Amino acid sequence: MAAKKASTRKSSGRKYSKGASKSVKSAMRRRKSGTLKRGKSGHGGTVKSRKQAIAIGLAEARKKGAKVPAKKKSASSAKRKRAKATRKS
Repeated sequence: MAAKKASTRKSSGRKYSKGASKSVKSAMRRRKSGTLKRGKSGHGGTVKSRKQAIAIGLAEARKKGAKVPAKKKSASSAKRKRAKATRKS
């Protein structure tokens, strides 16, 4: 009898959806062509950094409702919250 192989992959599947991937790809193309702008309304300068272009693409994907993990909170914001809570009490 043949034994079934146990799957080692997570049941959740992909971390980022295909839509998120397309959004990042689009942002990278716009960065290369020089049309990707910084800031909420796009009034900042053009984006030079590859990392910044990826971040913008993921943010756009989040707004569209694509499957993207939540942004990681910085350590400093966690410290500020704790300090604020101790001051109140």
